[in-house]
Amino acid sequence: MTNVKNIISTSVAVIATGAMFACVAPFASADSAQTSAVVSSRSFPKASSVKKNLFAESTSTSVDENSKWGGIETLDVPQTESQGEKEAAAAAAAQKAADEAAAAQSAAAAASRSEQRASIPQVDLGKMTGTGTGTGTGAELASFSLKFQGYPYVAGGNTPAGWDCSGFVQYVFSQFGISLPRTSGAQATVGTPVASLADAKPGDILANGTHAAIYIGNGQVMNAMNPVQGTAVSDVSVFGGAGYSIRRVM
Repeated sequence: MTNVKNIISTSVAVIATGAMFACVAPFASADSAQTSAVVSSRSFPKASSVKKNLFAESTSTSVDENSKWGGIETLDVPQTESQGEKEAAAAAAAQKAADEAAAAQSAAAAASRSEQRASIPQVDLGKMTGTGTGTGTGAELASFSLKFQGYPYVAGGNTPAGWDCSGFVQYVFSQFGISLPRTSGAQATVGTPVASLADAKPGDILANGTHAAIYIGNGQVMNAMNPVQGTAVSDVSVFGGAGYSIRRVM
């Protein structure tokens, strides 16, 4: 009985196995057939030639010389100045104005000297021979000194080419034969003292340690003043309020 059961179990197992293979085989066969039917294809065309200089940059541009660019070449672009240029222009303008003012002042001074010369009576200069004889009067010497209005002031000079205050006085007196010391301080000690300006006469010397002049009357003197004013007539205030000696030589 046991053997019969074993035989039946074995038979059933064999039948079941056979049935399983019968089902699987067709599936495997179908899968193989489907797989063999797949055909691959490219998604892009095959390159038939190699591209060269892919990154080469085009450097040639052709432009018509008659092309119009909206009139940009005729634009009127305003020119601006830097701060430095503005300051330089302002300085140049200020210097020009100063030069013009100085020129106007110089012209006015020259006109003033001309008026002074015209307002002072002149004497016959032919009488002023300057022969060294010591002749002539103080009035004649004073009038002779007026001849040199406008002559230049030069420190240390004592000729018409240029003189300082004492050089001028020395030169004028030398033309009348009178030799004077060179400095204003020494000229303040020559001749005879005069008590006051009220007693002074044309031809007297007014001098102190810093300035010397020739008295021409009416509280005025003829003197070499400075490089700007040169040799000119002024009043006794030219001494700046300082004391001075009045000396009579003629």
